[in-house]
Amino acid sequence: MSLNYGIIGTGMMGCEHIRNLKKISEVNISAIADPNENSRQWGMAACGEKFKPQQYNDYKELLKRPDIDVVVVASPNFTHIDVMRDVFETDKHVLLEKPMCTNLVDGLEVLEKSKKHQGIVWVGLEYRFMAPIQSLINHSCDIGNIKMLSIREHRFPFLEKVDDWNRFNKNTGGTLVEKCCHFFDLMNLLVPSKPTKIYASGGQDVNHLNENYNGKKPDIIDNSFVIIDYEGGQRAMLDLCMFAEGGKYEQEIVLTGDKGKLETNIPGSELLLTNRKEYSFKTLEVSQDSRIKEIGFHHGASYVEHLELINCIKSGHKPLVDTQSGFNSIVLGLAAQESITTGDPIYLEEFLK
Repeated sequence: MSLNYGIIGTGMMGCEHIRNLKKISEVNISAIADPNENSRQWGMAACGEKFKPQQYNDYKELLKRPDIDVVVVASPNFTHIDVMRDVFETDKHVLLEKPMCTNLVDGLEVLEKSKKHQGIVWVGLEYRFMAPIQSLINHSCDIGNIKMLSIREHRFPFLEKVDDWNRFNKNTGGTLVEKCCHFFDLMNLLVPSKPTKIYASGGQDVNHLNENYNGKKPDIIDNSFVIIDYEGGQRAMLDLCMFAEGGKYEQEIVLTGDKGKLETNIPGSELLLTNRKEYSFKTLEVSQDSRIKEIGFHHGASYVEHLELINCIKSGHKPLVDTQSGFNSIVLGLAAQESITTGDPIYLEEFLK
C-alpha cells in the first residue's frame, strides 16, 4: 500500500519532512503548496529526482485532490488554524507541525474538531522519538517514584524565516510555545501527575535587539527559567538560553526519582543511571533506531515519527502523538509566557477557563 503525500509549507521544516519521506519506500509526494515561489523551489529541490509533485500556490487546491492520502502541515504557526479548518473538511490524514496553534482558543478548536475527523491527526512533537529520550522513557521505572525533571536547552538563536514571521509573538505564540512546546510535551509525558501552577522569568537580552521589520522591533524572548508544580508534588524546570551556541550538548535532561536518577544529553549516545541505595552509577549505551535512514535536523527522530504515523495509518491505530498532547504542550508554553508578562504565577485551572 503506497501513500500519496501533500506537503503544505516548504520552508525549512517542510523540506526536512520531504527529505525524510524520500527514504521511505511506500511513500510518494504528489503535491507541494506554498505561496512563496522561493519556498516552492526549495521543496522541489528537496524532492530531487525521486518525486515530481504538482506545485500549488494555494494549499486549498492541494486539498481538493482525492488521490492525496496524507497531508503534512509545515506552514508558519499562525496559519495552522486556517489550514486545519480546511483539512477538517476532508478525510485526509494529517501531520500538523508543532506548535499545534498559537493560542488557547484555536488550540481548543483543533482539539475538538480532531475528535470527529475521519483521518488521523498527528502533532509533530518528534523529540519523543529521539534515541536518548526513548531510552530515558524506557528506564524511568528504574528510579522509583518520579519527583523532579530538569531540561536545559542552550542553543543558537532563531533562524531567519520567510518574511521574518518568526520574529514576533503574535505569529509564533511566543518563544516558549514555538520552541519549547517540545519540552513541555516531554514533561507531560514523563511526570505522572497533572500540572497545576507555572511561573517563569525571561526576557529578550541579546538576540534581535537591533533588528527592525517595517518599523517594528522583534518581541520574542531569548532566555527563560520556567518552573512547573504538579498535583502530586513533583516539579519540573526548563532552563532556556538561545545565545549559547557552541557547546558540546544542545539539551541536557535529568529525571530524578526517590531511588535514583537518569541523565542524558542531545546529541548523545549515553544514559547515566544512578542508584541512591548503592551510592553508584552506571552508563548505558543509547542505540539509534535501526530503521533510521535519514538523520536530518532532529537526530533521526523525524524519520521515526513518519514510520510510526504510517504504521498507525495502515493498522488503524490511534496516533501516538494526538491533539490532546499537542494542546497540553501549548498550554504550558502560553501560561509561561503569561507569567513572564505579568510577573505572577499562573494557576492552570484558572488559565484554562
